[in-house]
Amino acid sequence: MSTAGIVILVVVLLAVLFAAGWYLGGLARSRRLRNRFGPEYDRSLESADSRRTAERELTAREKRYAELDLKPLPVAARARYVEEWTGIQERFVDAPDESLAEADELVHSVMRDRGYPTDGFDQQAADLSVEHADVVSHYRDAHRIRGTAEADTEEQRQALVHYRALFRSLVGPIETVDPDKAEVPAARETTEGAVDGARLKS
Repeated sequence: MSTAGIVILVVVLLAVLFAAGWYLGGLARSRRLRNRFGPEYDRSLESADSRRTAERELTAREKRYAELDLKPLPVAARARYVEEWTGIQERFVDAPDESLAEADELVHSVMRDRGYPTDGFDQQAADLSVEHADVVSHYRDAHRIRGTAEADTEEQRQALVHYRALFRSLVGPIETVDPDKAEVPAARETTEGAVDGARLKS
């Protein structure tokens, strides 16, 4: 084989190896991002123009997340927040609208104490999706329901359940009080004298 032929063969082999490495690297990246973001990965694919665009955006979230100065809550702060959450659930029976507003603010307070920025809902959800990918969809659902003027009391109750999912993920383990054991009550009916006493779990 001539020298020119050898050179061409080497170039072709290098190109094939490069293409194979690029392809396998892409598969590995996709698998890593899917494992980390779970349902959020699929959501990003649905809203993006291409897989590459979606994965680039998810990678950007990871880089931003790595620059945040996040910290766990002290045990005393966790217990205090859980106590506040219990109060919100108890007040929901008589004041669902106000309770949802309080739940939203409480989640923001926990986020701030953890070190998360709280400017703009979309950015909040993106930041949370890196560490809390399994529950960020609950946050989006709660935000959507709370922004719906026609939401009935059952939808509002579901919104509070959604807030609770993110809340307990943000707060972390509690040695003395477990928010999972607290039930979200159904809201009080608006008809005169009628009260729905059912206690429904998520």
